[in-house]
Amino acid sequence: MTIAVLLTCHNRKVKTINCLNNLYRAYTKSNSSIEFDIYLTDDGSTDGTAEEVKKQFPKTTILKSDGSLFWAKGMNNSWKEALKKNYDGYLLLNDDTNVYDNVFSQIIETNTFCIETFKQSGVYVGTTIDPVKKKLSYGGSVLLNKFLYTFKKLKPSGTPQQCDLGNANIMFVSNTVVEKVGILSKGYIHGVADYDYTLTCIKNKIPVLITPDFCGECVNDHKGLYHNFHLKTFRERIKHLYNPTGIAFKSRLLFMRKFFPYRYPIFYLMGWFKVLFPKFYMNQFTKR
Repeated sequence: MTIAVLLTCHNRKVKTINCLNNLYRAYTKSNSSIEFDIYLTDDGSTDGTAEEVKKQFPKTTILKSDGSLFWAKGMNNSWKEALKKNYDGYLLLNDDTNVYDNVFSQIIETNTFCIETFKQSGVYVGTTIDPVKKKLSYGGSVLLNKFLYTFKKLKPSGTPQQCDLGNANIMFVSNTVVEKVGILSKGYIHGVADYDYTLTCIKNKIPVLITPDFCGECVNDHKGLYHNFHLKTFRERIKHLYNPTGIAFKSRLLFMRKFFPYRYPIFYLMGWFKVLFPKFYMNQFTKR
């Protein structure tokens, strides 16, 4: 099996190098016949990330950008370059994620299960543990209520499980999937694109599964979209609302309109309600 490993980075040299070191260690300890190439988009790093990667991992294909791509567009940039060759699959990997030695065997095991169960290959999400909190951090989730948009993270059980939403911290996409639905959807700048992708696959009757076991470690550094809105000025709240690394309002509105259209007006109104009346929101809607 040939795999294109896709990454994007911005000024996280130590994390990026650690990520690649763990990837190569897993490959060295793997008994599989997997071969891989790495495609890394360096989105305007000024800390020497690209130079260090080229020094330590000279076979890496490095694509340079100016800092305007962020995660989603950066990953698509790497993906488009990889599509110039014929791979059996694509491994989306966050550069702050350190894979375990089992990552390749987990992909193969899940792929075998998927073909036997669904008669086709699919998308496989590797679950990560927060090394600080010692808790599940990223992976796959199942929707509990589509109207309320509530979901539950799945814990690996020793057998692949179907999910609705998948984080692309570790996500394998079979070539047959790309042939059917393409790569990450346009319109997303930073986050949300991975959730869009898994739901798009499900709409097209493509299996989306989490792997049987945990596949790596990644710190969960998300604190909630509006967790400190009441401490910001009005101008700061608006900026945070539309910031790609903040709430990314445009991307989230696009996501809601595509998959949960009945929630779109509610999400839009509540977003601006929180901007205009953050203290009232905190006092009335966040009480336990």
